Amino acid sequence: MPLTVLAIDDSRTIRELLREALVQAGFDVHLAIDGLDGLEKLTDRVPDAVITDINMPRLDGFGFIKAVRDMPEHSALPIIVLTTESAAELKARAREAGATAWIVKPFDEAKLVSALRRVTAA
Repeated sequence: MPLTVLAIDDSRTIRELLREALVQAGFDVHLAIDGLDGLEKLTDRVPDAVITDINMPRLDGFGFIKAVRDMPEHSALPIIVLTTESAAELKARAREAGATAWIVKPFDEAKLVSALRRVTAA
C-alpha cells in the first residue's frame, strides 16, 4: 500500500509539481489549496505525512501546523514545511509549532522524496 501525502500550497504550479514528483516516487497524493482546505482534507483521510507551504491565504502554514498539533489524533503526523522562506526565526517558529522538517523552494525532487521516506519510517 503506498504512503499517502497531503500537499498544501496556494500555488497551482507547485501543487502540480509536487503531485508529479510524488506520484512518480510511488506516493498516493492529495492536494489542498491552503491551510483551511488542508484541515478539511484531514477529516477525509489521514495521510502518512503532510507537506505545507507557509505563506497562504485564509490559514497559513504556521496556523495549519498548530491546528494539527492541537488534535491528539494527529500529534505525531510528520509535517514538512516547503517554502521560499529561509530565515532562521521562521524555521524556529515552525519547529516550535510542531514542524518535522523544513525544505526551501525550489525543491529537489530526490531530496524531498528522501525526506518523506525518512519522516514516515517509524
